[in-house]
Parts: sequence; structure tokens; C-alpha cells
Amino acid sequence: MSASAEQPARERPGEARVPDFFIVGHHKSGTTALYEMLRRHPQIYMPTLKEPRFLASDLRALVPPSPASALPQTLEEYLSLFEQARPEQRAGEASPSYLRSKTAAMAIAQIQPAARIIAVLREPASFVRSLHLQLLQEHVETEKDLGKAVANEEIERQGQRVLRYSDHVHYVEQLRRYHALFPPEQVLILIYDDFRADNEATVRRVLRFLDVEDRSPIDVLEANPTVRVRSMRLDAAVRKLYMGRNPISRAAKASVRKLLPRRARGDASQAIRRRLLYSSPGQSDERVMLELRRRYRPEVVALSDYLGRDFLTLWGYDPVA
Repeated sequence: MSASAEQPARERPGEARVPDFFIVGHHKSGTTALYEMLRRHPQIYMPTLKEPRFLASDLRALVPPSPASALPQTLEEYLSLFEQARPEQRAGEASPSYLRSKTAAMAIAQIQPAARIIAVLREPASFVRSLHLQLLQEHVETEKDLGKAVANEEIERQGQRVLRYSDHVHYVEQLRRYHALFPPEQVLILIYDDFRADNEATVRRVLRFLDVEDRSPIDVLEANPTVRVRSMRLDAAVRKLYMGRNPISRAAKASVRKLLPRRARGDASQAIRRRLLYSSPGQSDERVMLELRRRYRPEVVALSDYLGRDFLTLWGYDPVA
């Protein structure tokens, strides 16, 4: 490890605290669980806002944030997220869009050359399936059929391209952007399968990478599970009621405030939405999954060569012609 990366960034007079590490992605690959487990460590500070997304300037405007998300819009607002970090703590953030972004790596290098980068990669077909379900839940995607959604490839809103599914799985291209700016010892690449197989061992590996104590008990958590939206129309209606500012929405939220204490409101709302609106994703369509594996096999071959690990066997791509 280079000397400049050995100690957490200290606040200097007149300067704001800059994060020491970044969980850069991907979505639906355990990044939320990793964030939740790391932020419980006494030597680590991570803001309550999980995904600031501020340094992905090329992606930040593609999907408008919800009124409640309060994403930072200026550098001052972004750095204020870390002002409560103690000098001896490692400060970090988790924005899964940073791996897909073409500008985030350079922005991170400019703001913190000693940054430590954590990327999590997942088998492409299962990743795209989970991403599709997540985008349906967020009402970014409207096509419920996975095969048709991936065939359409692009999602547009108001004439502007929001995303392409294939943009997410150019793993080698994405990693090269970081390896071009940071030395190998400052970049940790995790594989989702390893994380799922042994959460605790993976988290301890991350703690060692961050040079913090790694022997304390770790509470294993599961966060942001993949779900299927039962009804897009019903989910949209509930979201409008919950997030709206019209008289009906205000009256509904006022009733909840009277019935439940502050800390229970969010949990209760999430529980109701999960029970009424979402269900288990169920079995995947193997025909569609096979087609996805065929489509993304070249990426798996390239990643195997790049990282020197046999992902064709690990992810079941060997028999895919």
C-alpha cells in the first residue's frame, strides 16, 4: 500500500473531510448489504444517504431523484455528508452507479488520489434479471417481460436515453477505468458468489483492505432483496399516494403520524408495501436466461482473462455455445 493511502484523510484547517473509500458497484450485487455491515464498524463512517451518486456526473441527471432523496447537488453539499466522521475513522460512501459511469473514476481520483475502491461483480445473466426487476419496482422500466426488455435494450424517458442493459456488464472496460487511475493495491474486486457463500469472510477481507480492525463480531445482514412487482398500476398508485403532496396524500401521511411513532413509520410503510405490492421473483425463464448467457459470454471470457479466474466454469458458461 502506498504511503499516501495508509492513513484516513484528516481534516485540515479550512478543508472539508473527503471520503477515503468508495463502494463503486454494481447494483443488485450485495452492495447494500456490504454498506450496512461496514457502517456498523466503529472505525468506519458512512453517511445515512447510501447512494449520493454525486461523482457520476454523466449519469446523475438520467433518472430524476425522488423528492425525498435529497441528493447533493454541489461539492459542498456532497462533502457535508462526511463532516461528522471522526479523524481516526475511515470515511466512505456507496454509489453503485460509479462502476458504470464513465466519469466517476476520474472524479474520485481528483478528489481523493489515495482512495480505496471496492467493486462487486455478479454473473451477468442473473444480474440483469435482478436489475430488470429492480427497475420495474422503481418504475424506470415498464416492460415486464425480461426477454423483451433486454431485446429492446434502451429505456427512454421524454426522448432521453436512461440506460442500456448491456452498458452494465462491460466489466473489463469498467475495471480498466479504475486500474488506469489507481494502483492495484487500492482496488479490491469482489465476486458476488463469494460474498453470498460467506458474508462474514468477505466483510473481514474488506476491513483488512481498509486497514481497520477485522476481528470483532460481524452481524450478517441481507438488504435490498430482489422482488417481483405484483401490479405496476397498483404500485404506481401507492407510490403517488406515499410521495405526493396533494391533500389526500397529506391526510394519509398525517394519519400514519398519529398512529405510529417516528421510528416505526418507515418500517411500517415498507412492510405494507412489501406485503401488498411485492412477491418472490419466482423461477427464472430458462430459455431467456440461456439467451442472456449467450449474449454475455464474450464479457465473461474477457473477465476471466483479465482477472485470471475461471468465471466460465464458476458461472456455468462453459456449455453455452
